[in-house]
Amino acid sequence: MSSGNGQAPAVEVSGLVKQFGAVRALDGLSLTIPRGIIYGLLGPNGAGKTTLIRALIGLVRPTSGSVQVMGYNVLTAGAQVRAGSGYMTQSPALYSELSVWENVDFSARIFGLTDGGKRKERISQVLQLVELDQRANTPVSNLSGGMRQRVLLACTLVHQPQLLLLDEPTVGVDPQLRYSFWRYFRTLADSGVTLIVSSHVMDEAERCDRLGLMRAGKLLAEGTAAEIRARAGTANLEDAFLQLSGITPLPASDSGGGDRIQQ
Repeated sequence: MSSGNGQAPAVEVSGLVKQFGAVRALDGLSLTIPRGIIYGLLGPNGAGKTTLIRALIGLVRPTSGSVQVMGYNVLTAGAQVRAGSGYMTQSPALYSELSVWENVDFSARIFGLTDGGKRKERISQVLQLVELDQRANTPVSNLSGGMRQRVLLACTLVHQPQLLLLDEPTVGVDPQLRYSFWRYFRTLADSGVTLIVSSHVMDEAERCDRLGLMRAGKLLAEGTAAEIRARAGTANLEDAFLQLSGITPLPASDSGGGDRIQQ
């Protein structure tokens, strides 16, 4: 996407508030994300991660505050922002009666890939990436939940966006493919693409260049994983989150394995 300011950060958010009735999903949040990195939004369910992502893509109108993406004001230039962004939602937004190929082809056409030959080549590339090239003609209704996540990622990547907003992208994906996804995410960041990934899985957070720890619509801490651990004086990110948010850890026997934030 062409930018109103080629030197601007990927994201600049200032004093962002979003009120849903009595619930303040975002509470005066300010955040700057440079280009070409993987930025992880880490926090429990209800922390405001999805609301923030939807505000960045222009699907949620803030109650107050400002949002700039790639130099564009999202409120006045939302079409430009969406044209150069890819948004992978938590729940697969797919047409179940269409095949895998048809879903990705539809997304490609929506984003302006009008050259038939180039569009076909790009669809083939992303289906190979998500390991669904052998299932291209399978109706989405016949796929497992993890496979639908793969289709959704292919739809998100097909137009080669410069900003990727990935909301829990590896839910239901097996460990081997999850590793493949993250390896590709790193390749994208190294090529200059900015990725914003929401998660509550600790080992995924360690793969990000920078992290923002969120709770109750606020940014608790920001920095590299090492910086956040050092600030909290803890050995791991889960303990750092608990320390910084003032949450009492669950007993070890009740923690369910300890690799996810408890609330």
